[in-house]
Amino acid sequence: MKRQLVFLPLLATLLIAQATAPEVEITAEPHHHLTLENKSVRVFNVEVDPNTQTLMHWHRHDYIAVNLGPAEIENNVKGKPPATTKLPDGDVRFASASFAHFVRDVADYPFRNVTVEILDDANLRTSTAKWDQDPVPDATSGTAKVLFVKDGIRATEFELQPGGVIPMHHHAGPHLLVAVTDLDIRSDVKSDSPDGPQGPMPGHFKSGDSKWLPGNYSHTITNTGAKPAKFVTLEFP
Repeated sequence: MKRQLVFLPLLATLLIAQATAPEVEITAEPHHHLTLENKSVRVFNVEVDPNTQTLMHWHRHDYIAVNLGPAEIENNVKGKPPATTKLPDGDVRFASASFAHFVRDVADYPFRNVTVEILDDANLRTSTAKWDQDPVPDATSGTAKVLFVKDGIRATEFELQPGGVIPMHHHAGPHLLVAVTDLDIRSDVKSDSPDGPQGPMPGHFKSGDSKWLPGNYSHTITNTGAKPAKFVTLEFP
């Protein structure tokens, strides 16, 4: 009973602090660095140092977050009690808009992620994309795992050992690649459009890099590096 009596005033104090914290748009939050923007997405690289926190900021669009490295954070959503969460390296999560929150890093190492805002979320929420008719091919010396489909967008996690290959597969629509680890990969492209990419496309990505890729082409992906490669793709209908 005494613990409850102590907890209730503390919770009230925390909620009051949330209510009085200054609120900013995500584009004005200094820990969110805009790295890519088009008509479909806004991509932010987020980094919060240990024992520091973001400003209270708004998420006006649904978003997908890809974690870079392990993390332990305190998530303070406006009007709700704080919640502490441990996130593994490469964790991928979907969040529905809209809400305001600030995040505090309670670990002794930085919290890093890639936050992908879905700008056309209002329309994509009613998407009828049939991803089960377009399966992800099995990777050689690696794995390809569909994580979820949200707002019509298929999130897939790939892990490839050195020399591993994702067999020929087709992208009808555009997709975003997010590098979880540093990557050295080669994409051998068979384009279905004269305006699409052609031939082999080598690529080097740092952890946290993102690249928007067009649709209407087929390709294989090979890990040409000396270390395992891990990345996430977000395929749009």
